[in-house]
Amino acid sequence: MSTSIDKVLQDAVDAGDVPNVVAIAADRNGVIYEGAAGPRVAGVEGDLVTIDTHFRIMSMTKMVATTAALQQVENGNLDLDAPVEDYRPEFADLQVLEGFDGDTPRLRAPKSRATVRQLVTHTAGLAYWFWNADMVRWESVTGTPNVLSGSNVIFTAPLVADPGTRFEYGINTDWLGKVVEAASGTTLDVAVKEGITGPLGMDVTAFLMDDDQRSTSVPVHLKGDDGAWAPSEIELNQAPEYWAAGHGLHSTPRDYLKFQRALLGGGEFDGTRILQQSTVDAAFQNQIGDLDFPASIPTADPATTFGFNPGPGYKWGYGLLLNTNDVPGARKAGSGAWAGLLNTHFWVDPTSGITGAIYTQFLPFVPEEAMTMYADFEKALYASL
Repeated sequence: MSTSIDKVLQDAVDAGDVPNVVAIAADRNGVIYEGAAGPRVAGVEGDLVTIDTHFRIMSMTKMVATTAALQQVENGNLDLDAPVEDYRPEFADLQVLEGFDGDTPRLRAPKSRATVRQLVTHTAGLAYWFWNADMVRWESVTGTPNVLSGSNVIFTAPLVADPGTRFEYGINTDWLGKVVEAASGTTLDVAVKEGITGPLGMDVTAFLMDDDQRSTSVPVHLKGDDGAWAPSEIELNQAPEYWAAGHGLHSTPRDYLKFQRALLGGGEFDGTRILQQSTVDAAFQNQIGDLDFPASIPTADPATTFGFNPGPGYKWGYGLLLNTNDVPGARKAGSGAWAGLLNTHFWVDPTSGITGAIYTQFLPFVPEEAMTMYADFEKALYASL
């Protein structure tokens, strides 16, 4: 049945839906599928993507950084219910953006102090520009760059809601990275390497690619007016002022799968434990109470993302989007998943004992045809078991 999975990938490339694609999956015993289709660089023949090709995994970084925070909780260095300002006093300076008087942002004090837990669950009130029009305008009128700049000035961005009042996807995890640094007494890159990537043998996952890795990585592709894919010069800041817990890691499908398998294994992979079973169980449980992950999120920046429309029945755990219903022919209820802005996706299904991921590298995020490919891959994988 792997030929049918291969066909899903190849058909998507042949149709021009994606410039290239790599997919990988495992069960609790090991790897069960590896496949790839398309050129690493659109228009360049003979240089194909593989499971060892480097990708910017963007927000798939978030679960790694969340794991680093949960390790600090287990070590007794971090209290999820403490105010963020206990670890990062500068957080107390943030106000809530209520609107604009002309081009002047209208700000007020938040009605409560955001907690570390609310950073983990994206309920602290912080937003990203691409899914929040007020943040697009705030960045424009203040001349503040977005989070991809790699500049510490992004931490001056206001809240767009009072803490605990709604799920708002945003720079929460970047703040969480700063909290991890305060709790651990080390920089985030070191905390991640010593606590996660090193122990799991994720030897090529890091915040910065070396020259060899960069030369064989997949460039960010854009579609031209003619509908053809072409590589761009888009790149993450290679000399960032902070380590971006929200989007900064680079990895390969084979390397990141080790982390996925650790989550599938209740915190353990290949004899190495990075989290306790109870902590992993909590990550796969609803941590936002009566709040919901939005069934539909319109785009505020069409060049960066399409609207995201997962539908109803989704919650958020620790760093993971949780489906509360079975997906027919695919993941079971209680699976955890997330994605990266350049169209990389992973899921972990503890009930079925399956984890998988699919990688390509282009903008905008979540076009319908790419999401269809993702779903078709997952269904073909489950049908093959």
